[in-house]
This record gives sequence, structure tokens and C-alpha cells, in this order.
Amino acid sequence: MATVVTPPSRWSPDAQDRETSDPAAAANDRAGALRAMHQPGAPLVLPNAWDCLSARLVEAAQLPAVATSSAAIADSLGYRDGEATPVGEMLDAISRIVAAVAVPVTADLERGYRMPAAELVERLATTGAVGCNLEDSDPRTGALVDAERQADFLAAVRAAATAAGIDLVLNARIDTHLAGPDREPGARAAETIRRAHRYRAAGADCVYPILLRDDTEIAELVAAGAPVNILAGNGLTVARLAGLGVARISFGAQLYQSTRAHLAGLIGELANPR
Repeated sequence: MATVVTPPSRWSPDAQDRETSDPAAAANDRAGALRAMHQPGAPLVLPNAWDCLSARLVEAAQLPAVATSSAAIADSLGYRDGEATPVGEMLDAISRIVAAVAVPVTADLERGYRMPAAELVERLATTGAVGCNLEDSDPRTGALVDAERQADFLAAVRAAATAAGIDLVLNARIDTHLAGPDREPGARAAETIRRAHRYRAAGADCVYPILLRDDTEIAELVAAGAPVNILAGNGLTVARLAGLGVARISFGAQLYQSTRAHLAGLIGELANPR
């Protein structure tokens, strides 16, 4: 494999040139491997990480990929969720996680931190992550974004990646069950499926209807043909979701919250010894 010189990013002009053995080809190999892990009925299990240690523990458990949690990273850095973390700090955290493990990493980028598609693709590629989540509600207001507007954004990200020669595994989060209007369940399910089809057509590899809990609705979405990512919890076990044909299972900030609660308990015991 040829040695090439990777120039500084125009968004990171002070970075130094560095010699690598074709990093784009290596990253694209990892992206292809990550995409192939999305198997309906044999789902990719992603206990979301927030730092190097949690990522290494995921890898040590012999899970084949690492996903980040934006909420967990934000809280660990002292920010609230909802794109309150400065984008440079979020990308730096993702970079450290990528460097800590050998498996592919996919990053939670909320709604893209207001970056244009080309900037998002280049800056994400600089971290070494080969996939990302992008959500269809405004992180600041919780309001759903128009489906066509979101599809255009996803298509622009896909086009920017293609133009740059970057293979990117794009997970389109659908927030109809999180931030959607007050609709009858059937209407909300139909809107979720409509968005899934539109986002797939725009270039998404997987759709992620966060907080979708109903077995029948999950099965209907799986039957619609898109690889489906579901948030585990509240009785939605890995085995149950696999049986419904889900291709990817996330845990969001759940592990981080459990770790934080356990640490708080330990510190409380030290502060109030018996």
C-alpha cells in the first residue's frame, strides 16, 4: 500500500502534514465492514461509549464495532445534550475513541452541529470514524424537521462523501416517537415508515426510530425493507429485537448513566462512612 501525505484540513489549518499508508482506503475498508455487520435478525449490538476506556471495554468484549453517545460525551465534558458541546470538543472526543480501538467506530453527531455537508464529512473523516447518526429533530427545540429538508441534508452528506472518495455508513435517526406531533399511533407509524423510505432513498444505510417500542410497529418497519436500528431497554432485549428482524441495537446513554450512578453511590459511601 502506497505511502501518501495527508495535508491539514482547511477546518484545522494548524494541523501538521502526516505520512500514512493510504488512510482513505483503510477507512473505507472499515466502513464496508461496519455496513456488512447490519444483518436483520442477527443485529449489530452497540453499547454506546463515551471515552477511551468504555470503547476499549466494548472491544475487549469482542463486539465488532463501537458507537459513541453524544449525550454521554456531552455530560462527561460538562455540557448538556442537544448540540451544546462545541463541535471541536465533540470531534476531539471521537478522535480519541477511534485511536483507542482497532474496530470500526460510528459517531453520534446529533443533527450535524450546523455544519454544511462537506465540512461534516471532512471533519468526521479526520477523526477516523466511518459512520454517523444524524437525527431529524432540532436538538435545541425538539421540533421535528420537515422530512424533505432532512432527506436533502442526508443526500448532501452522501454526495459530499462520494465526491471525497469516502465511504460513510449513514444511520438516519427518526424522531417521530420522540418529538412528533400528537397523532394516533397508526398515523405516527405511517409517518415513521414514510420517513424511513425517504431517508433510504436519500442515501441512508440504516434507519433509527428512537423510542419506538411496539413490536408490531417494529416488525412493520423491518418489513418495509430498511435495516432498522432500535434503542434497547424497557423490555426490548437483544433476543427480542433479533426475533423482530432488527439489524442494529443501540443503548444510547444508558451505560454511561448506570456508571455515573454507581460512581455517585461509591463517592456517597466515602463521604458518609458507616
